[in-house]
Amino acid sequence: MSKFEVKNSEGKAAAEVELAPAVFDIEPNVHVMHHIVTCQRACWRQGTQSTKGRSEVSGGGKKPWRQKGTGHARQGSTRAGQWRHGGVIFGPKPRSYAKRMNNKEVKLAMRSALSAKLRDNELFLVDDYGFEKPSTKAAVALLKNLGIEGKRLTIIVREDDINAYLSFRNIPKTFIITPSEANTYDLLNNGALLMPADVATHFGEVLA
Repeated sequence: MSKFEVKNSEGKAAAEVELAPAVFDIEPNVHVMHHIVTCQRACWRQGTQSTKGRSEVSGGGKKPWRQKGTGHARQGSTRAGQWRHGGVIFGPKPRSYAKRMNNKEVKLAMRSALSAKLRDNELFLVDDYGFEKPSTKAAVALLKNLGIEGKRLTIIVREDDINAYLSFRNIPKTFIITPSEANTYDLLNNGALLMPADVATHFGEVLA
């Protein structure tokens, strides 16, 4: 177990927590992280774009000219793809962009992301957010005390900590998730990752 400093709301050292080295101290697997993030982004695509083919556009029931003797190329319909107002050739249709993700790769990618954040000094742990009531002002002060004010942040709050969620949600460039919503993309897509110490311990138990 490796120890990591936990800070309080004033930005001062409050305690130390033991982080599981199997989760927070491995060599980040860049290939797996890239694969999982690519799969995640593909799964988030709606895939609702659609174009009309020649059988779906209106008009074109009459043959534009006779088959032979005009000097023109033969044509059967004015709604073929080469005609103005014709159908789109090989255009996009609604489909799923989802890609398969192996469960072991998902966990390895999350372990790699957490280890990378720790290695790059972009992981911050607090003993508790300590909001007795929703207060954006107090949340901004907390981030300032930790030295991460103004950065693009991913903040992990406990599922039952409503005050923390309401306090952080109006701060620009912050994205708030719960431990159950944590994923590789959100762990990486930030300049700093903030979470309570017990959540970090929880990750060490679940992902190990």
